[in-house]
Amino acid sequence: MVTTARPGKDKGMLDTKKFYYSIGEVCAKTGLEPHVLRYWETEFPQLRPKKNRSGNRAYRDKDIELVRYIKHLLYEEQYTILGAKKKCAEIKDNPDQMYLVINPPPGATDIKYVKRQLEEILQTLSGS
Repeated sequence: MVTTARPGKDKGMLDTKKFYYSIGEVCAKTGLEPHVLRYWETEFPQLRPKKNRSGNRAYRDKDIELVRYIKHLLYEEQYTILGAKKKCAEIKDNPDQMYLVINPPPGATDIKYVKRQLEEILQTLSGS
């Protein structure tokens, strides 16, 4: 476990960066229910959290990123389970793609940024 002092807080209080998270902690971070995570483990071969000695799931940061990506595909992009499986299989070749979807660059949600992107697409399609 890595400990770091949080800026702006009393130096006596430390923020702990854990290596493993329980299913309850992952649910709190992602806004999902435990039964959803357990179901996704059966559907997505990439999502296989380790289990500790007592048999409880121990999620790593990369597992949590994958859960967020799957959630994005299913809930925001409206992929089916099968489509999300295929998309996750493609990510093996380019893991940065998953990170960019979960953490878009600053200003990516800004309306001006979206407008510029659409104008570029329009220019590409019109062949100018």
